[in-house]
Amino acid sequence: MNSSDLLELLESVRSGTLAPDDAVARLRAIPFAVSRDAMVDHHRHLRTGMPEAIYGPGKSPEQVAEIVSELLNNGSGCVVLTRATPEQTKAALAVNAEAEVLGGTLVWRAPVVRDDGPRIFVIGAGTADVPVVDECIHTLRAHGIATQRIVDVGVAGLHRLLVHVEDLQSADAIVVVAGMEGALASVIGGLSGAPVVAVPTSVGYGSGLDGVTALLAMMSSCASGVTVVGIDNGFGAAMSVVRMFRTSQ
Repeated sequence: MNSSDLLELLESVRSGTLAPDDAVARLRAIPFAVSRDAMVDHHRHLRTGMPEAIYGPGKSPEQVAEIVSELLNNGSGCVVLTRATPEQTKAALAVNAEAEVLGGTLVWRAPVVRDDGPRIFVIGAGTADVPVVDECIHTLRAHGIATQRIVDVGVAGLHRLLVHVEDLQSADAIVVVAGMEGALASVIGGLSGAPVVAVPTSVGYGSGLDGVTALLAMMSSCASGVTVVGIDNGFGAAMSVVRMFRTSQ
């Protein structure tokens, strides 16, 4: 339930179109609903303006389906499932087939993207970083934010990025997704004055330490003000951008 839903509910009671007992029944799911293995947080949208999302790993297909059903039937706003396996995706779509699917990310009830919204770029260093890029893009899409996607422009061939310099300098925010040594975040942070959210990925060889090298490099960036999220956390980078532009409006 979001603020608009709550105001509509109260107005319905005031006008007599909804009985108080029926309103109480709808409010029982706030602040959370208890299912078999989850306590689904319906109050999160009221607190933060952003509904609870579903993280797929570690959950059975049946658990995912149950949580998706609860959020769709009793929640407000978009419903996002990330890192879903094929089995989880099948179970979730059996609940409601009207999801937008991009890789392992599923979105129900995505809002209309505003044409006059912020100019956001999501940039991936290599093709192996694309799953994290797409998770970020689809999460932003779930919150009504359009993005422009640029991939395979890592520092091993920097000329591929330089053709996009004008775009970078016109951006309102940039998400940079990179593994290996994570240098792309510093490069873009030095080319653009927009806020940069860096996502280290687990792409890399032995000394990449499954993304730890890129993480530490990004956190040590000499480009001022680069924000870094956790390894492979495209969802977290997207939500950082969502918070950024919600509070600036």
